[in-house]
Amino acid sequence: MNKLLKALDDPTRRKILELLKEGDLTAGEISRSFSISKPSISHHLDLLKQAGLVTSEKKGQFVIYSLNTTVLEDLIKWIIDLKK
Repeated sequence: MNKLLKALDDPTRRKILELLKEGDLTAGEISRSFSISKPSISHHLDLLKQAGLVTSEKKGQFVIYSLNTTVLEDLIKWIIDLKK
């Protein structure tokens, strides 16, 4: 859960999740929405993958990133259970 909370703590990573909410994207497509370097975007994507928030699939020369909401559902359930 620490990796999940760390991943959600950064505004750039939260914006990446918002972009992926609209549909799957490549790293290049994601990077167009930011004014930071492509290696920085790759680093953010790696942290999101480690937290389980993003999945990736290689298609030809591209890597397609997708949002994985299962981890968020588990977090929400944990918070609701904690509140009870």
